Parts: sequence; structure tokens; C-alpha cells
Amino acid sequence: MDKTKKKKLKKNGHNWRKFWKLGVEEWNTQFFNVSKDGDLTVSEGHNIYNLKGLAKKYGTPLQVIFPFIIEDRLKDLIGYFQAYMKIYGYKGKFFYHYPMKVNQNKEFIMPLLSEGANLEVSSANELWIVKKLWEGEKFNTKMRIFCNGPKTDQYLDLVEELRAKGMNIVPIIEGEEEIERLSKYKGDIGVRVDLDVKADTHWDKKFDRFGLSEKSVLDLSKMKNLKVMHYHLGSQIKTQKSIFDGIKHAFSIYVELQKTHPNLDTLNIGGGFGVPYEKKKFYTAKNVSSKMIKMLKNLSDKAGIRHPNLAVEWGQYIVAPSQVTIYKVISKKYIPKANAKAWYVIDGSFINDLKDTWTIHQKWHAIPVNNMDAKLKTVWLAGSTCDSDDKYTAGGNYILMPKLSEDEDQYIAVLDTGAYQDSLSSHHCLLSEPVKILAQDGEAKVIRKRETAESIGKLFGWNGDSK
Repeated sequence: MDKTKKKKLKKNGHNWRKFWKLGVEEWNTQFFNVSKDGDLTVSEGHNIYNLKGLAKKYGTPLQVIFPFIIEDRLKDLIGYFQAYMKIYGYKGKFFYHYPMKVNQNKEFIMPLLSEGANLEVSSANELWIVKKLWEGEKFNTKMRIFCNGPKTDQYLDLVEELRAKGMNIVPIIEGEEEIERLSKYKGDIGVRVDLDVKADTHWDKKFDRFGLSEKSVLDLSKMKNLKVMHYHLGSQIKTQKSIFDGIKHAFSIYVELQKTHPNLDTLNIGGGFGVPYEKKKFYTAKNVSSKMIKMLKNLSDKAGIRHPNLAVEWGQYIVAPSQVTIYKVISKKYIPKANAKAWYVIDGSFINDLKDTWTIHQKWHAIPVNNMDAKLKTVWLAGSTCDSDDKYTAGGNYILMPKLSEDEDQYIAVLDTGAYQDSLSSHHCLLSEPVKILAQDGEAKVIRKRETAESIGKLFGWNGDSK
């Protein structure tokens, strides 16, 4: 940065860290900052990662994983619940279960296990990964696995196989067809309730197809091994009120169910805890955990029952902020009569790499990687496929980005991309997935190389011959 620009910034009094909404714990940007040269950085203790430098070294599109963020968030979450249980005299225990569907990459799961996470799986293939971890002696024998989702015979066979080997596998009844077989299961089981509650989420709960109705759950024949009552309000719950309304209603069913199933001791409130993708005022885990424990204690004491153990499956909340996706702008195109002045075309694809942009119209925190202190322009972002839906417009509004320079490449970062995007990624127009690197202990290493045309072609049956 030249002296003239530095003087101008100082005169204008710009706080670029604040301007780009960085350094705020409630928005999950507490580890992000702007360097003196206007580059986006991430701090891991005394180690600093310059994202422009990583983009230049490894190329783009690029995904950067920060395992320390996963570990930090889980330690904080467990700490909140354990602290408030002690403060309020709550006698139940807290269990965190990571739902593997959120991100099944090894580099996400291993840091979670190291910090004491239990797991939740929703398919036979995810349970197969658990089996491999078990066989490799990768986790403590006390770890508990919740098995959600519709149960195929293959899924149930594996559940029973692993339980017979001594693993703590807890299948959750999702439908009437599972009751007969799971009632004979030689281990703890649970049941999922389709709560008659409307929550403010992305999910249309009016047509929820999962779990048993409240009446069906309360009509279940006595099962000595029924230990867990589970429900799930939806994804990206928008308000605290929805969270607490769900708990109050679920608890009323829990009390009734415990009368016929006295060994019931755990309330699993599922996932859905929101992530402040748009970096606006949002509820926090610290505040919610305090109110939740206080509420459950009061409800339990009033009902005259023992405080239930509490389980949560807040996967998106834990892992979304731990990954950043970086693109390079490869061209621009003027837009007449719109909120944005130009299209910035990136060297990747929203449809391929950030599927939620297209499927649920997810809004992202998209910011520059370099030139963060430069003059800005209102733009829309376009992917590199020949598809009119491959774009990001912030809901028709605009994104602020630096004006392009002929002397320097412009890189763009999309924050909070660690949840769901990998498992949903595709190869529209046969584009490659981003290179994936792991940033840990001050160093970075490639954990997924850039795909070649040949490697992608093989996925579609092109094995090198023309037949």
C-alpha cells in the first residue's frame, strides 16, 4: 500500500475490520481481520493465515478448512451447557451429537471427536464410517451413536452388528414399520416425535414426513429399552422463541411418555440452531443454553420428574464457520438499470460448489480477499457454468467489491461454507470441485487435489476409450 493511500485511509477514519463485519464473536468472525495491506487474514493463536497468499499459492477455486475453529466452537458449546447445569443445579447430563450429514469429511469429524463429540448418522453408509473408526480404534468406547433416518434392511443389519460388537448404537424409531424390529433390539433405542409445532425455519413443517405422530408415540406399547425421545424443528431456526416453544411442547410429551416408559431419561432436541450467515443481530449459543437449562429445570421440578439428560445435534452451527471458499474474478460485464453496476464472473460455480445458493437461496457473507481498503463497486456474482441460475445477487440486492485492477487479480471469499456444501456439490458443465486445503498449526497442506478432465470424465463413464 503506498503512502498516499495510507494517509487517505487515516484521514477518512475507515475501520475496515468493522466495515467488513470481522472480529465479532456473535457473527462467527472473531478470528478474521484485515492486514495493513488490505488482505483478509485468519488468526490461530499467534499464527496468521493470509488468504490472498493461500489463493496465489494453491490456485482457485479453493476451500480452506480451519480445524481449530471447529474445536473452539465445540469446546465453548459444551462449556456453556455444563456451566449452566452447575449454576442452576440441573441434575441431568449434556451430550453433543454431531450429525454427520452436515459434513462427512474426515478433517471435520476427527477434530470433533477429539473434543468429546458423540455422533449421529442417517444412513448405512455413514454408519459404515463409524464402523471403520471403531475398527481403527479411533474413538472411546463410551461414545454414543444415534441412528436417525429411514432404516433399510442394510442399515438395521449394520446397527445390530455393531451393537453385538459392544458399540453404543442407539437406533431412533422414525416410522411405524421400524417398531416391531427395534422393539426386539438388544440395546437402548429412541423414538422421534413429529411435533405439532410451527417453527420459524427453512422447513415447511406442515408436511413433515419424519417421526411418529404425537398420538402414535404416546400409544406405544411399553418398551424397557426406550431411553431417548427425539424431535427436530427444522434447519436454520430463526428465533429463540421457536427453540423454546419446541422445548416446552416436547417436554409435555416427554412427561406423558415417561409414565409408560419409566427408563426414558434423555430429551434430544435435534439440530437447526441457526448460523448468522448475513452477519446481522442474531441469538447466541451462550444465551440460549442458559435459558434452556433454566427452563427445563423449572418444567421438570414442576412436573415432579427427574431432570432429563439433554442432547443436541447442532451440526451446522459448529462447522459452518470453519471453512472459507475462495474464488478469483475472471471477467466483468456492465449491468444496465439494476441494483448492481456489473457482473463479476468467478472461476468457480455457485451451483456446483455452494449448492444452497441455488436450492434454498442462501445468503452468504461474501467479502474481498484482497484490496479490502480500496474503492468499492456494487456487483452481482456469476459462476462459470452456462446456466442463468449460477449466480449470487444477495437476494436481488448487491454485493460490495473492489473495482477491478489490471495490475492485480481480485479474489473473493465466501464465509461459513463448512456445512452441507461438500456433500451437495456436483459437476455441472463438468467443472472441477475446488482444491481443498487444511490450515493448521501455522501450516497449510492439500487434502484434495484439483480434479482433471480425465478424473471427472471417469465419473460419467468416459474411461479413456471412445466406445
